[in-house]
Amino acid sequence: MVIRDAEARDVAAILAIYKAARIEGEDGFGVEEAAAHLESFRAYPNYKVFVVTIEGEVLATYALLIMNNLAKRGRPSGIVEDVGVMPGHQGKGIGRAMIAHAMERCRMAGCYKLALSSNLRRTEAHEFYEGLGFERHGYSFVVPVGPPEIP
Repeated sequence: MVIRDAEARDVAAILAIYKAARIEGEDGFGVEEAAAHLESFRAYPNYKVFVVTIEGEVLATYALLIMNNLAKRGRPSGIVEDVGVMPGHQGKGIGRAMIAHAMERCRMAGCYKLALSSNLRRTEAHEFYEGLGFERHGYSFVVPVGPPEIP
């Protein structure tokens, strides 16, 4: 198992994972548009999309943002987003490896915390995260600020 930075060649597999994991619906990016968007992330050196490969096949992905803060004496914090593992490969330690990877990157960056949010309906995901040492902390609030999403 290899965890590495996502590249343009991985975009089709990432989009397939998003669809299978219900992170993204049919209205998401096409491959070319997503590849261009991924390239734009180079302007944000502390925001990365990672993929997990086994024998060269992309089977999982997650995104990690490490952001600087003025509070907490300037210590950065990490946020994990868009965690997805292809359904046929769940339960094999891939998700655990991705979160361990994120935690290590955060430790190396001096982060004081690593946070993530999960939809209330995803009770299995909540159990998974709690099993990795995450604790429920406060509430997550969301407000739409752009055009409405297409159902």
